[in-house]
Amino acid sequence: MKQLFSIFLISFIGFSLQAQDAKKAKELLDQVSAKVKSYDNIVIDFKYSLNNPKERINQESNGNVALQGNLYHLNFMGVTKIFDGKKVFTIVPEDEEVTQENFDANDEKAVTPNKMLTFFTSGYKYSWDIPQNVKGRKIQFVKLTPTAAKDARKEILVGIDTQTKNIYTVIEVGKNGTRTTLTVNSFKTNQPLSKNHFTFTKSKYPNYYINKLD
Repeated sequence: MKQLFSIFLISFIGFSLQAQDAKKAKELLDQVSAKVKSYDNIVIDFKYSLNNPKERINQESNGNVALQGNLYHLNFMGVTKIFDGKKVFTIVPEDEEVTQENFDANDEKAVTPNKMLTFFTSGYKYSWDIPQNVKGRKIQFVKLTPTAAKDARKEILVGIDTQTKNIYTVIEVGKNGTRTTLTVNSFKTNQPLSKNHFTFTKSKYPNYYINKLD
């Protein structure tokens, strides 16, 4: 009877600690989400890496993105994407081509850079992970486990600067062994952006082919 009680007590304590960790992790993520929504705009310089040892893939790229509400201006891997609130413009200088398409706000699969900063609000189980010291900054990691069985990701680790409550890094680990890492090199807020920063200006691309998909 004593042994049974001990097993029950250990299990109860373990479950309670897991629940506390999950609550603590969710509270930190909620603080991050609230902080993101409080800014007029955000400008980020980042590094993106993709690694899959099995397929011998190891790639690194740098990029930058400006966010204002749902509007964005993204430069990544030689391609520029601009969302003006209604249409998405993908500019490919190598091909001298611009693709124009409508944005469907009701499409749950539609991805915007803005969602990358608040993607964790639902669809995951949360747990408190390890802290790290990065150049004098305390980065607290939170582990997210997707609740959807069909999700190709095994887990996501979100590293958060505990002082600023801004995301420092996001690491996605796929079920197939693929590991992608996005690291923020520079995180600036409330910048003096031009009025046309989130507008596609056709005159800047006089010789480009405009491919309208809408």
